[in-house]
Amino acid sequence: MIRLVAALGLFLLFGVANAFDHTHAAWDALLKRNVVLVSSGSASRLNYAGMRAKRERLEAYLKQLSSVELDDYAVWDRAQQLAFLINAYNAFTIELILTEYPDITSIKDLGGLFRSAWKRRFFTLLGARHHLDDLEHGLIREPGVFEEPRIHFAVNCASIGCPMLRNEAYVADRLEQQLEDAAERFLSDRERNRFDEANGILWVSKIFDWYEEDFTDAEGATHGLKQFLANHAHQLADSSKARQRIRQGDFEIDYPEYNWRLNDTSIATNGRTRR
Repeated sequence: MIRLVAALGLFLLFGVANAFDHTHAAWDALLKRNVVLVSSGSASRLNYAGMRAKRERLEAYLKQLSSVELDDYAVWDRAQQLAFLINAYNAFTIELILTEYPDITSIKDLGGLFRSAWKRRFFTLLGARHHLDDLEHGLIREPGVFEEPRIHFAVNCASIGCPMLRNEAYVADRLEQQLEDAAERFLSDRERNRFDEANGILWVSKIFDWYEEDFTDAEGATHGLKQFLANHAHQLADSSKARQRIRQGDFEIDYPEYNWRLNDTSIATNGRTRR
């Protein structure tokens, strides 16, 4: 009996010690220390130099992510899985940047003639080798799994044109609130989305162009992207008149050039530099 109790105690201790931390505390600490909010909180920059100085902490967190087996992941609930994948995408993206930082001005610098940066297979997740496109398009956007368009406001591609890197980890018990807040901040950012009332043009991020199908059926937007944007008029425009025009569909959609410059804290935040 004593041996049975002792064995059970060791089993429980071992299980607790090796359980995945769904608070993502290590990642959360790095983000709180190195993410700087700009544009009244609707965008952010990352202190890559600070991340590089504590790179061993980032690598330790990445090892935590890589240690999760597919069988363990499969029994997590939906929010735990999605938070895990969003954090993994953002963390591995930073690790990719740090392989060449500070000799880099854009994530695109890490690509080549025949392979983009998003096709570099450099990490292990859920028991397999992956690149960033696997993670975003094969896991996060896999048809019939999450069907969550707001992930486009949460995953960060290390570029100024991307949605902000949040200054905290995504966590399962607050995921709905965090995703809604991410959408609010992104859509309210006039650097990425703005209404030219004089010409009736709603300038929105090219993310809406690249992933239009993800937004087509979202929130009852059965008539396509234009309806999705109309549903978010209160975030996309500042005046009541402009918001009313957007709600009524009285606008054309256009897309500014995407800014692929590295979202480093060393980049000036004033002005609207486009590449």
